[in-house]
Amino acid sequence: MKTKLDTKSIETLELPKILEQVANLTAFSVGRERALQLMPIDDRETVQRRLAETREARDLLARHPNARIGGARDIREQVEQAQKGAVLSPATLLDIRQTILAGRRLRSLIVRHREHYPSLARIAERIEPCEALDEAIASTIDENGDVRDDASPKLRQLRRDIALAHDRLLEKLRRIINDPHMQRWLQEPIITQRGDRYVIPVKVEHKGRVRGVVHDQSASGATVFIEPLETLDLNNQWRELQIAEQHEVERILRELSALVAENGDELIWSVDALADLDVAFAKAEYADRLRAIEPDLSDPATPPDDRPLVELRQARHPLLDPDMVVPIDVWLGPDFRILVITGPNTGGKTVTLKTVGLLTLMTMCGLHIPAAEGSRIALFDNVFADIGDEQSIEQSLSTFSSHMTNITRILRQATSSSLVLLDEVGAGTDPVEGAALAQALLMHLLERGIWAVVATHYSELKVWAHSTPGVQNASVEFDLETLRPTYHLRIGLPGQSNAIAIAQRLGLDPAIIEQARALLSSHDIELEALLADIKASRDTAEAEAERIRHEREALERTRRDLERRLAELEHERIQLLNQAREEARRELEAVRAHIRDVMKRLARYATYQEELRAIRNEIDRIEKEELAPLKAPPLPDETPDDEPIPDRPIQVGDTVWVPALGRTGEVIALDAGQAEVAAGAFRLRVNVDDLQLRPQKRATASAMPLPAPPPPRRVAETPLELDLRGMTVDDMLPVLDKYLDDAYLAGVPSVRIIHGKGTGALRRAVREQLRNHPLVATFRPGDATEGGDGVTVVQLNVR
Repeated sequence: MKTKLDTKSIETLELPKILEQVANLTAFSVGRERALQLMPIDDRETVQRRLAETREARDLLARHPNARIGGARDIREQVEQAQKGAVLSPATLLDIRQTILAGRRLRSLIVRHREHYPSLARIAERIEPCEALDEAIASTIDENGDVRDDASPKLRQLRRDIALAHDRLLEKLRRIINDPHMQRWLQEPIITQRGDRYVIPVKVEHKGRVRGVVHDQSASGATVFIEPLETLDLNNQWRELQIAEQHEVERILRELSALVAENGDELIWSVDALADLDVAFAKAEYADRLRAIEPDLSDPATPPDDRPLVELRQARHPLLDPDMVVPIDVWLGPDFRILVITGPNTGGKTVTLKTVGLLTLMTMCGLHIPAAEGSRIALFDNVFADIGDEQSIEQSLSTFSSHMTNITRILRQATSSSLVLLDEVGAGTDPVEGAALAQALLMHLLERGIWAVVATHYSELKVWAHSTPGVQNASVEFDLETLRPTYHLRIGLPGQSNAIAIAQRLGLDPAIIEQARALLSSHDIELEALLADIKASRDTAEAEAERIRHEREALERTRRDLERRLAELEHERIQLLNQAREEARRELEAVRAHIRDVMKRLARYATYQEELRAIRNEIDRIEKEELAPLKAPPLPDETPDDEPIPDRPIQVGDTVWVPALGRTGEVIALDAGQAEVAAGAFRLRVNVDDLQLRPQKRATASAMPLPAPPPPRRVAETPLELDLRGMTVDDMLPVLDKYLDDAYLAGVPSVRIIHGKGTGALRRAVREQLRNHPLVATFRPGDATEGGDGVTVVQLNVR
C-alpha cells in the first residue's frame, strides 16, 4: 500500500535538507528537479527498486567512473515548442543532439551489462536512440552551431554566389578609394559598413562631389558615409543573395524542427529516463560520501519474533559533522514497542530521535543510510515527529499547547504500523501533571500497538518503563568527571539524575548540597541508588564481556596460525617425499633406458629375453608400488608398544625411520655422521641425526621376496679373448657385439680383442665400435707383453 507520509514530520526531521544535498550532485536540471521531488513511500516493492538502483549505480560508477549524464540538457520546453510549429535555433538543435548522444552512450553501457545492473537497465531501455534525428542534425549543424554549407544544394550555391558578389563589391570599392582623384574627397581611404551596406567615409564639405546614397554621418558631423552609385547594384545583389540564404536556412531549420516534433515523445521519454539515472547516480555518490550501506527491510505489520523490527548499528546523523558525530546503536523490538530515553540536556536524546526518523525516511526514498552492515529499517505506513520548540506566536499558543495540538493530530492519524517520535513529552507545564500526562500518552500508544521512541526527563517514566512489558528504558551517558555528555546511547538502562552531583562538582556550598539531598524523598534516593548499582553492575558485565571477546579473538587467531603452520609443514613434507620419489624415478628411467638399449642389441638372441623381461617387470613394479607421488602422506607411525626402541647409537644393519621419505630403511654404511640407507628400491645418504631408530624388522611368512635375478654365467664359460683376424669388417661387427654381451653377462671384468696389425682397417673398425658401445667402460692398445698394437684390451662396465 502506498501512503503519503506526514509532511510536517518530514520537515521536522529535515529530509528536505538531505534531498537538497542529493540534488546538488545531479548533472542537469531535470535530475535536480527529480531529486528534490523524492518522497518517502511505504510500498516495499518501490523501496526495494529504489534501493537497488542506488546499489547498482554505486557499483557502476566504481567500475566505470565516466558513466555520467554529461551533455544532456532539459529540452522538454523546446520540444513542446517544435510540436507547436516553432522553428528551433541551431543552438537548440545542438542541445537536442547532445542529449540524444548522452542518452545513447549511457544506454549502451548499461544495457551491455544488464546482468549486473537489471534495475538501471530497465530505466536505460526507456532512452530512445533517435538515430535518424541525430544524423539529420549532425549533417546540418556544425559544432559551432552554424548551418553547414552542404545542408542543401541550394544553400551551397547561394553561399558561393554570396562570396563571389562580395568579392566583386569590395574590389569595386577598393578601386574607388584608390583613385587619386577620389582620395582628396575622402576623410580616409577605407571601406566600412552602415546598415549592412558597404560605404566610404567622405568629408562633409565634399559630399556633393561623390555621387551616391548617404547612409550615416559621424558624431562630429565632419564625415558622411556614402554608398557610391557605382556599387549600388553590386550592394543590392549581395544583399538579395544574403536574404535568399536566410530564407533557405530558415527552411532547413523548419524541416529539422518538424523532425524534432515527430520524435517529440521519444525525446521527452529519454529526458525522463536520463533524469531517473541522474538521480540514481546522485544517490550513489551521496552514499559513497556518507560511507553508507543498504539496510535490510522489515514490515511493522508482521514484526519478527526473533529479532528487532528496527535495528540501527553504528548509525550517524547525516547532517552532523562526520568527524564529530558519535555513532549509536538503537533498536525497537522484538520484546518492546516503546523506547523511553532519559538523560541530560544536550546529551543526544533529540539527535537519537531524529536519527531514527530521518534514516527511516531516507530508506523509503531509496537512499542508503550512514550505518554499519546488518542495520534494518521498517517500512512504517507513516512517521510522525513532535520534536523541538513548537511555540507559535501567530496563533498565541504556548510551547505546551503547540505540542499538545500536534500530538493530538498524530494520535488521530497513527496506526499500529506507524512510528511516533516524541521529544520531551509532557514538558512545558506543571511537572506532576506533565509526568502523569506523558505516562498516559505512552500507555495509550502501547494499548494501540504503535511503535514509538520517546525522550523525557521525568523519573516517573523510568519506573513505569522498567515495570511495563513492551516498554524499554534507554539513556544517554554523562561523564561526571568532565561534566560533559558522551552521546553514547545505552538501551536497557535508564538515565540517572545528575543535577546534585553536577552542582557539587561545580563547587556549590556543601551545606546546600546536603540540604538538597535531605529534601529528596526516600523513594527518590533509593531509586537513584538502585540505578547507580545497576549501571555499575552492567558496566562490569560489559567490561568482562569485552575482555572475554578479546581473549576469544586472540585464541582464534592463535588457532588459525597453528593450523596454517601445520598445513605448511605438511605441504613441505609432501614436497620432500615427492622430490625423493621423483629423483628415484629419474634413476629408474635411466636404468630402463639402458635395458631398452641392451634389449635392442640382444633382440636377435632369444636366450636372454626372459631374463630381461623379468628385470623390466620388476622395474615396473617398483615404479608403480614404491614411487607413486603422494597427495596426503600419513604422519610417522607410532612405535608398537611391544617393540621397544633400542637406546643406543645407530649402527650398520639397524632399521631406521627416514622422515624425508616417510618410510623405514636399513642402514648399510656409516661415514663421518652420514648414513647410507637402503629404502625399498633406492639408496640415499642422510645425516644420522635426521634418522630415528626403529626395532629390527622381523621376517614374516607373508613377506613377498623380490624376484631373484637370473644367475650370471660363470666366467669359465666365456673366453677372456676374441680373435678376429682374417675377418672382414662386416663379418666382425656382430661377432664382437655378441662376445661383449656374453662377457658382460658372465661378469668378466676385462677382455682382449685380437685384430692384428695388417693394414689397420680391422683395428680402426674394432676401436670405433668399442668407443660407442654401452657395455664398454674403457679400452687401450695392448702393451708389448699383450701383443702390442695388434691387440685392444677392453675394460667392461661392472654389473
